[in-house]
Amino acid sequence: MIGVVVFGVMFYSLFRYRHSKGAKAANFHEHTSVEVLWTAIPVLILVGMAVPATATLKNMYDSSDADLDVMITGQQWRWHYEYLGEDVGFTSSMSTPRTQLRGEEERGEHYLLEVDKPLVLPINRKVRFLMTSDDVIHSWWVPDLAVKQDTIPGFINENWVKINEPGIYRGQCAELCGLDHGFMPIVVHAMEEEEFDGWLAERKEAAAEEAMGVDKTWEMGDLVEEGQLIYQTICSSCHQSEGQGRHLHFRR
Repeated sequence: MIGVVVFGVMFYSLFRYRHSKGAKAANFHEHTSVEVLWTAIPVLILVGMAVPATATLKNMYDSSDADLDVMITGQQWRWHYEYLGEDVGFTSSMSTPRTQLRGEEERGEHYLLEVDKPLVLPINRKVRFLMTSDDVIHSWWVPDLAVKQDTIPGFINENWVKINEPGIYRGQCAELCGLDHGFMPIVVHAMEEEEFDGWLAERKEAAAEEAMGVDKTWEMGDLVEEGQLIYQTICSSCHQSEGQGRHLHFRR
């Protein structure tokens, strides 16, 4: 609006009082009242804009009074999520098959944007993120949630979100972090509050049972199955099962 008014008056004056129409320039000097006026009015406008803008920025960065705290740790090349105070945590890795990366299989709908374990959050609750990294700088970025925050080794950054609608929200690491930077997606599953509470209770029960398994006697079959799961989740991004390194060649 300010631009429309200022440029409107300027162009009208140039057209209405142009020299070709015989306009004569007025011969006058300063006018103190006018100078004070055209200085005071912009100052008041800027102050009027700054007050609500500052209040909005303050609220944007205020992560206090959260209903849920989640620690997000970047790792080459996956994300670890921990629900603080709930004894629940897990690692989320890309689940797009390597055959799709190499072009040996038709790519799925969410190619490079799918994971084995999404971050599950409730809607209508303020969730605070505490973000760090175990190795290099990553960046946790989910555009539809308006969250993009660097995860830096040795530092803890804060951010927060309050999701209004249930659904699946997808993102990626937005900081070049190494060989598999492009294979580090983020999936957030937003649930209704009651559904989330049930999911969290199930996860806590499963975590308690898993903790009890530390003292159990493992059979060879159980060890092989557990080792295969760990290999597929963590090791297979760099190491082939025969011991060779993995070199990815795929078409964009």
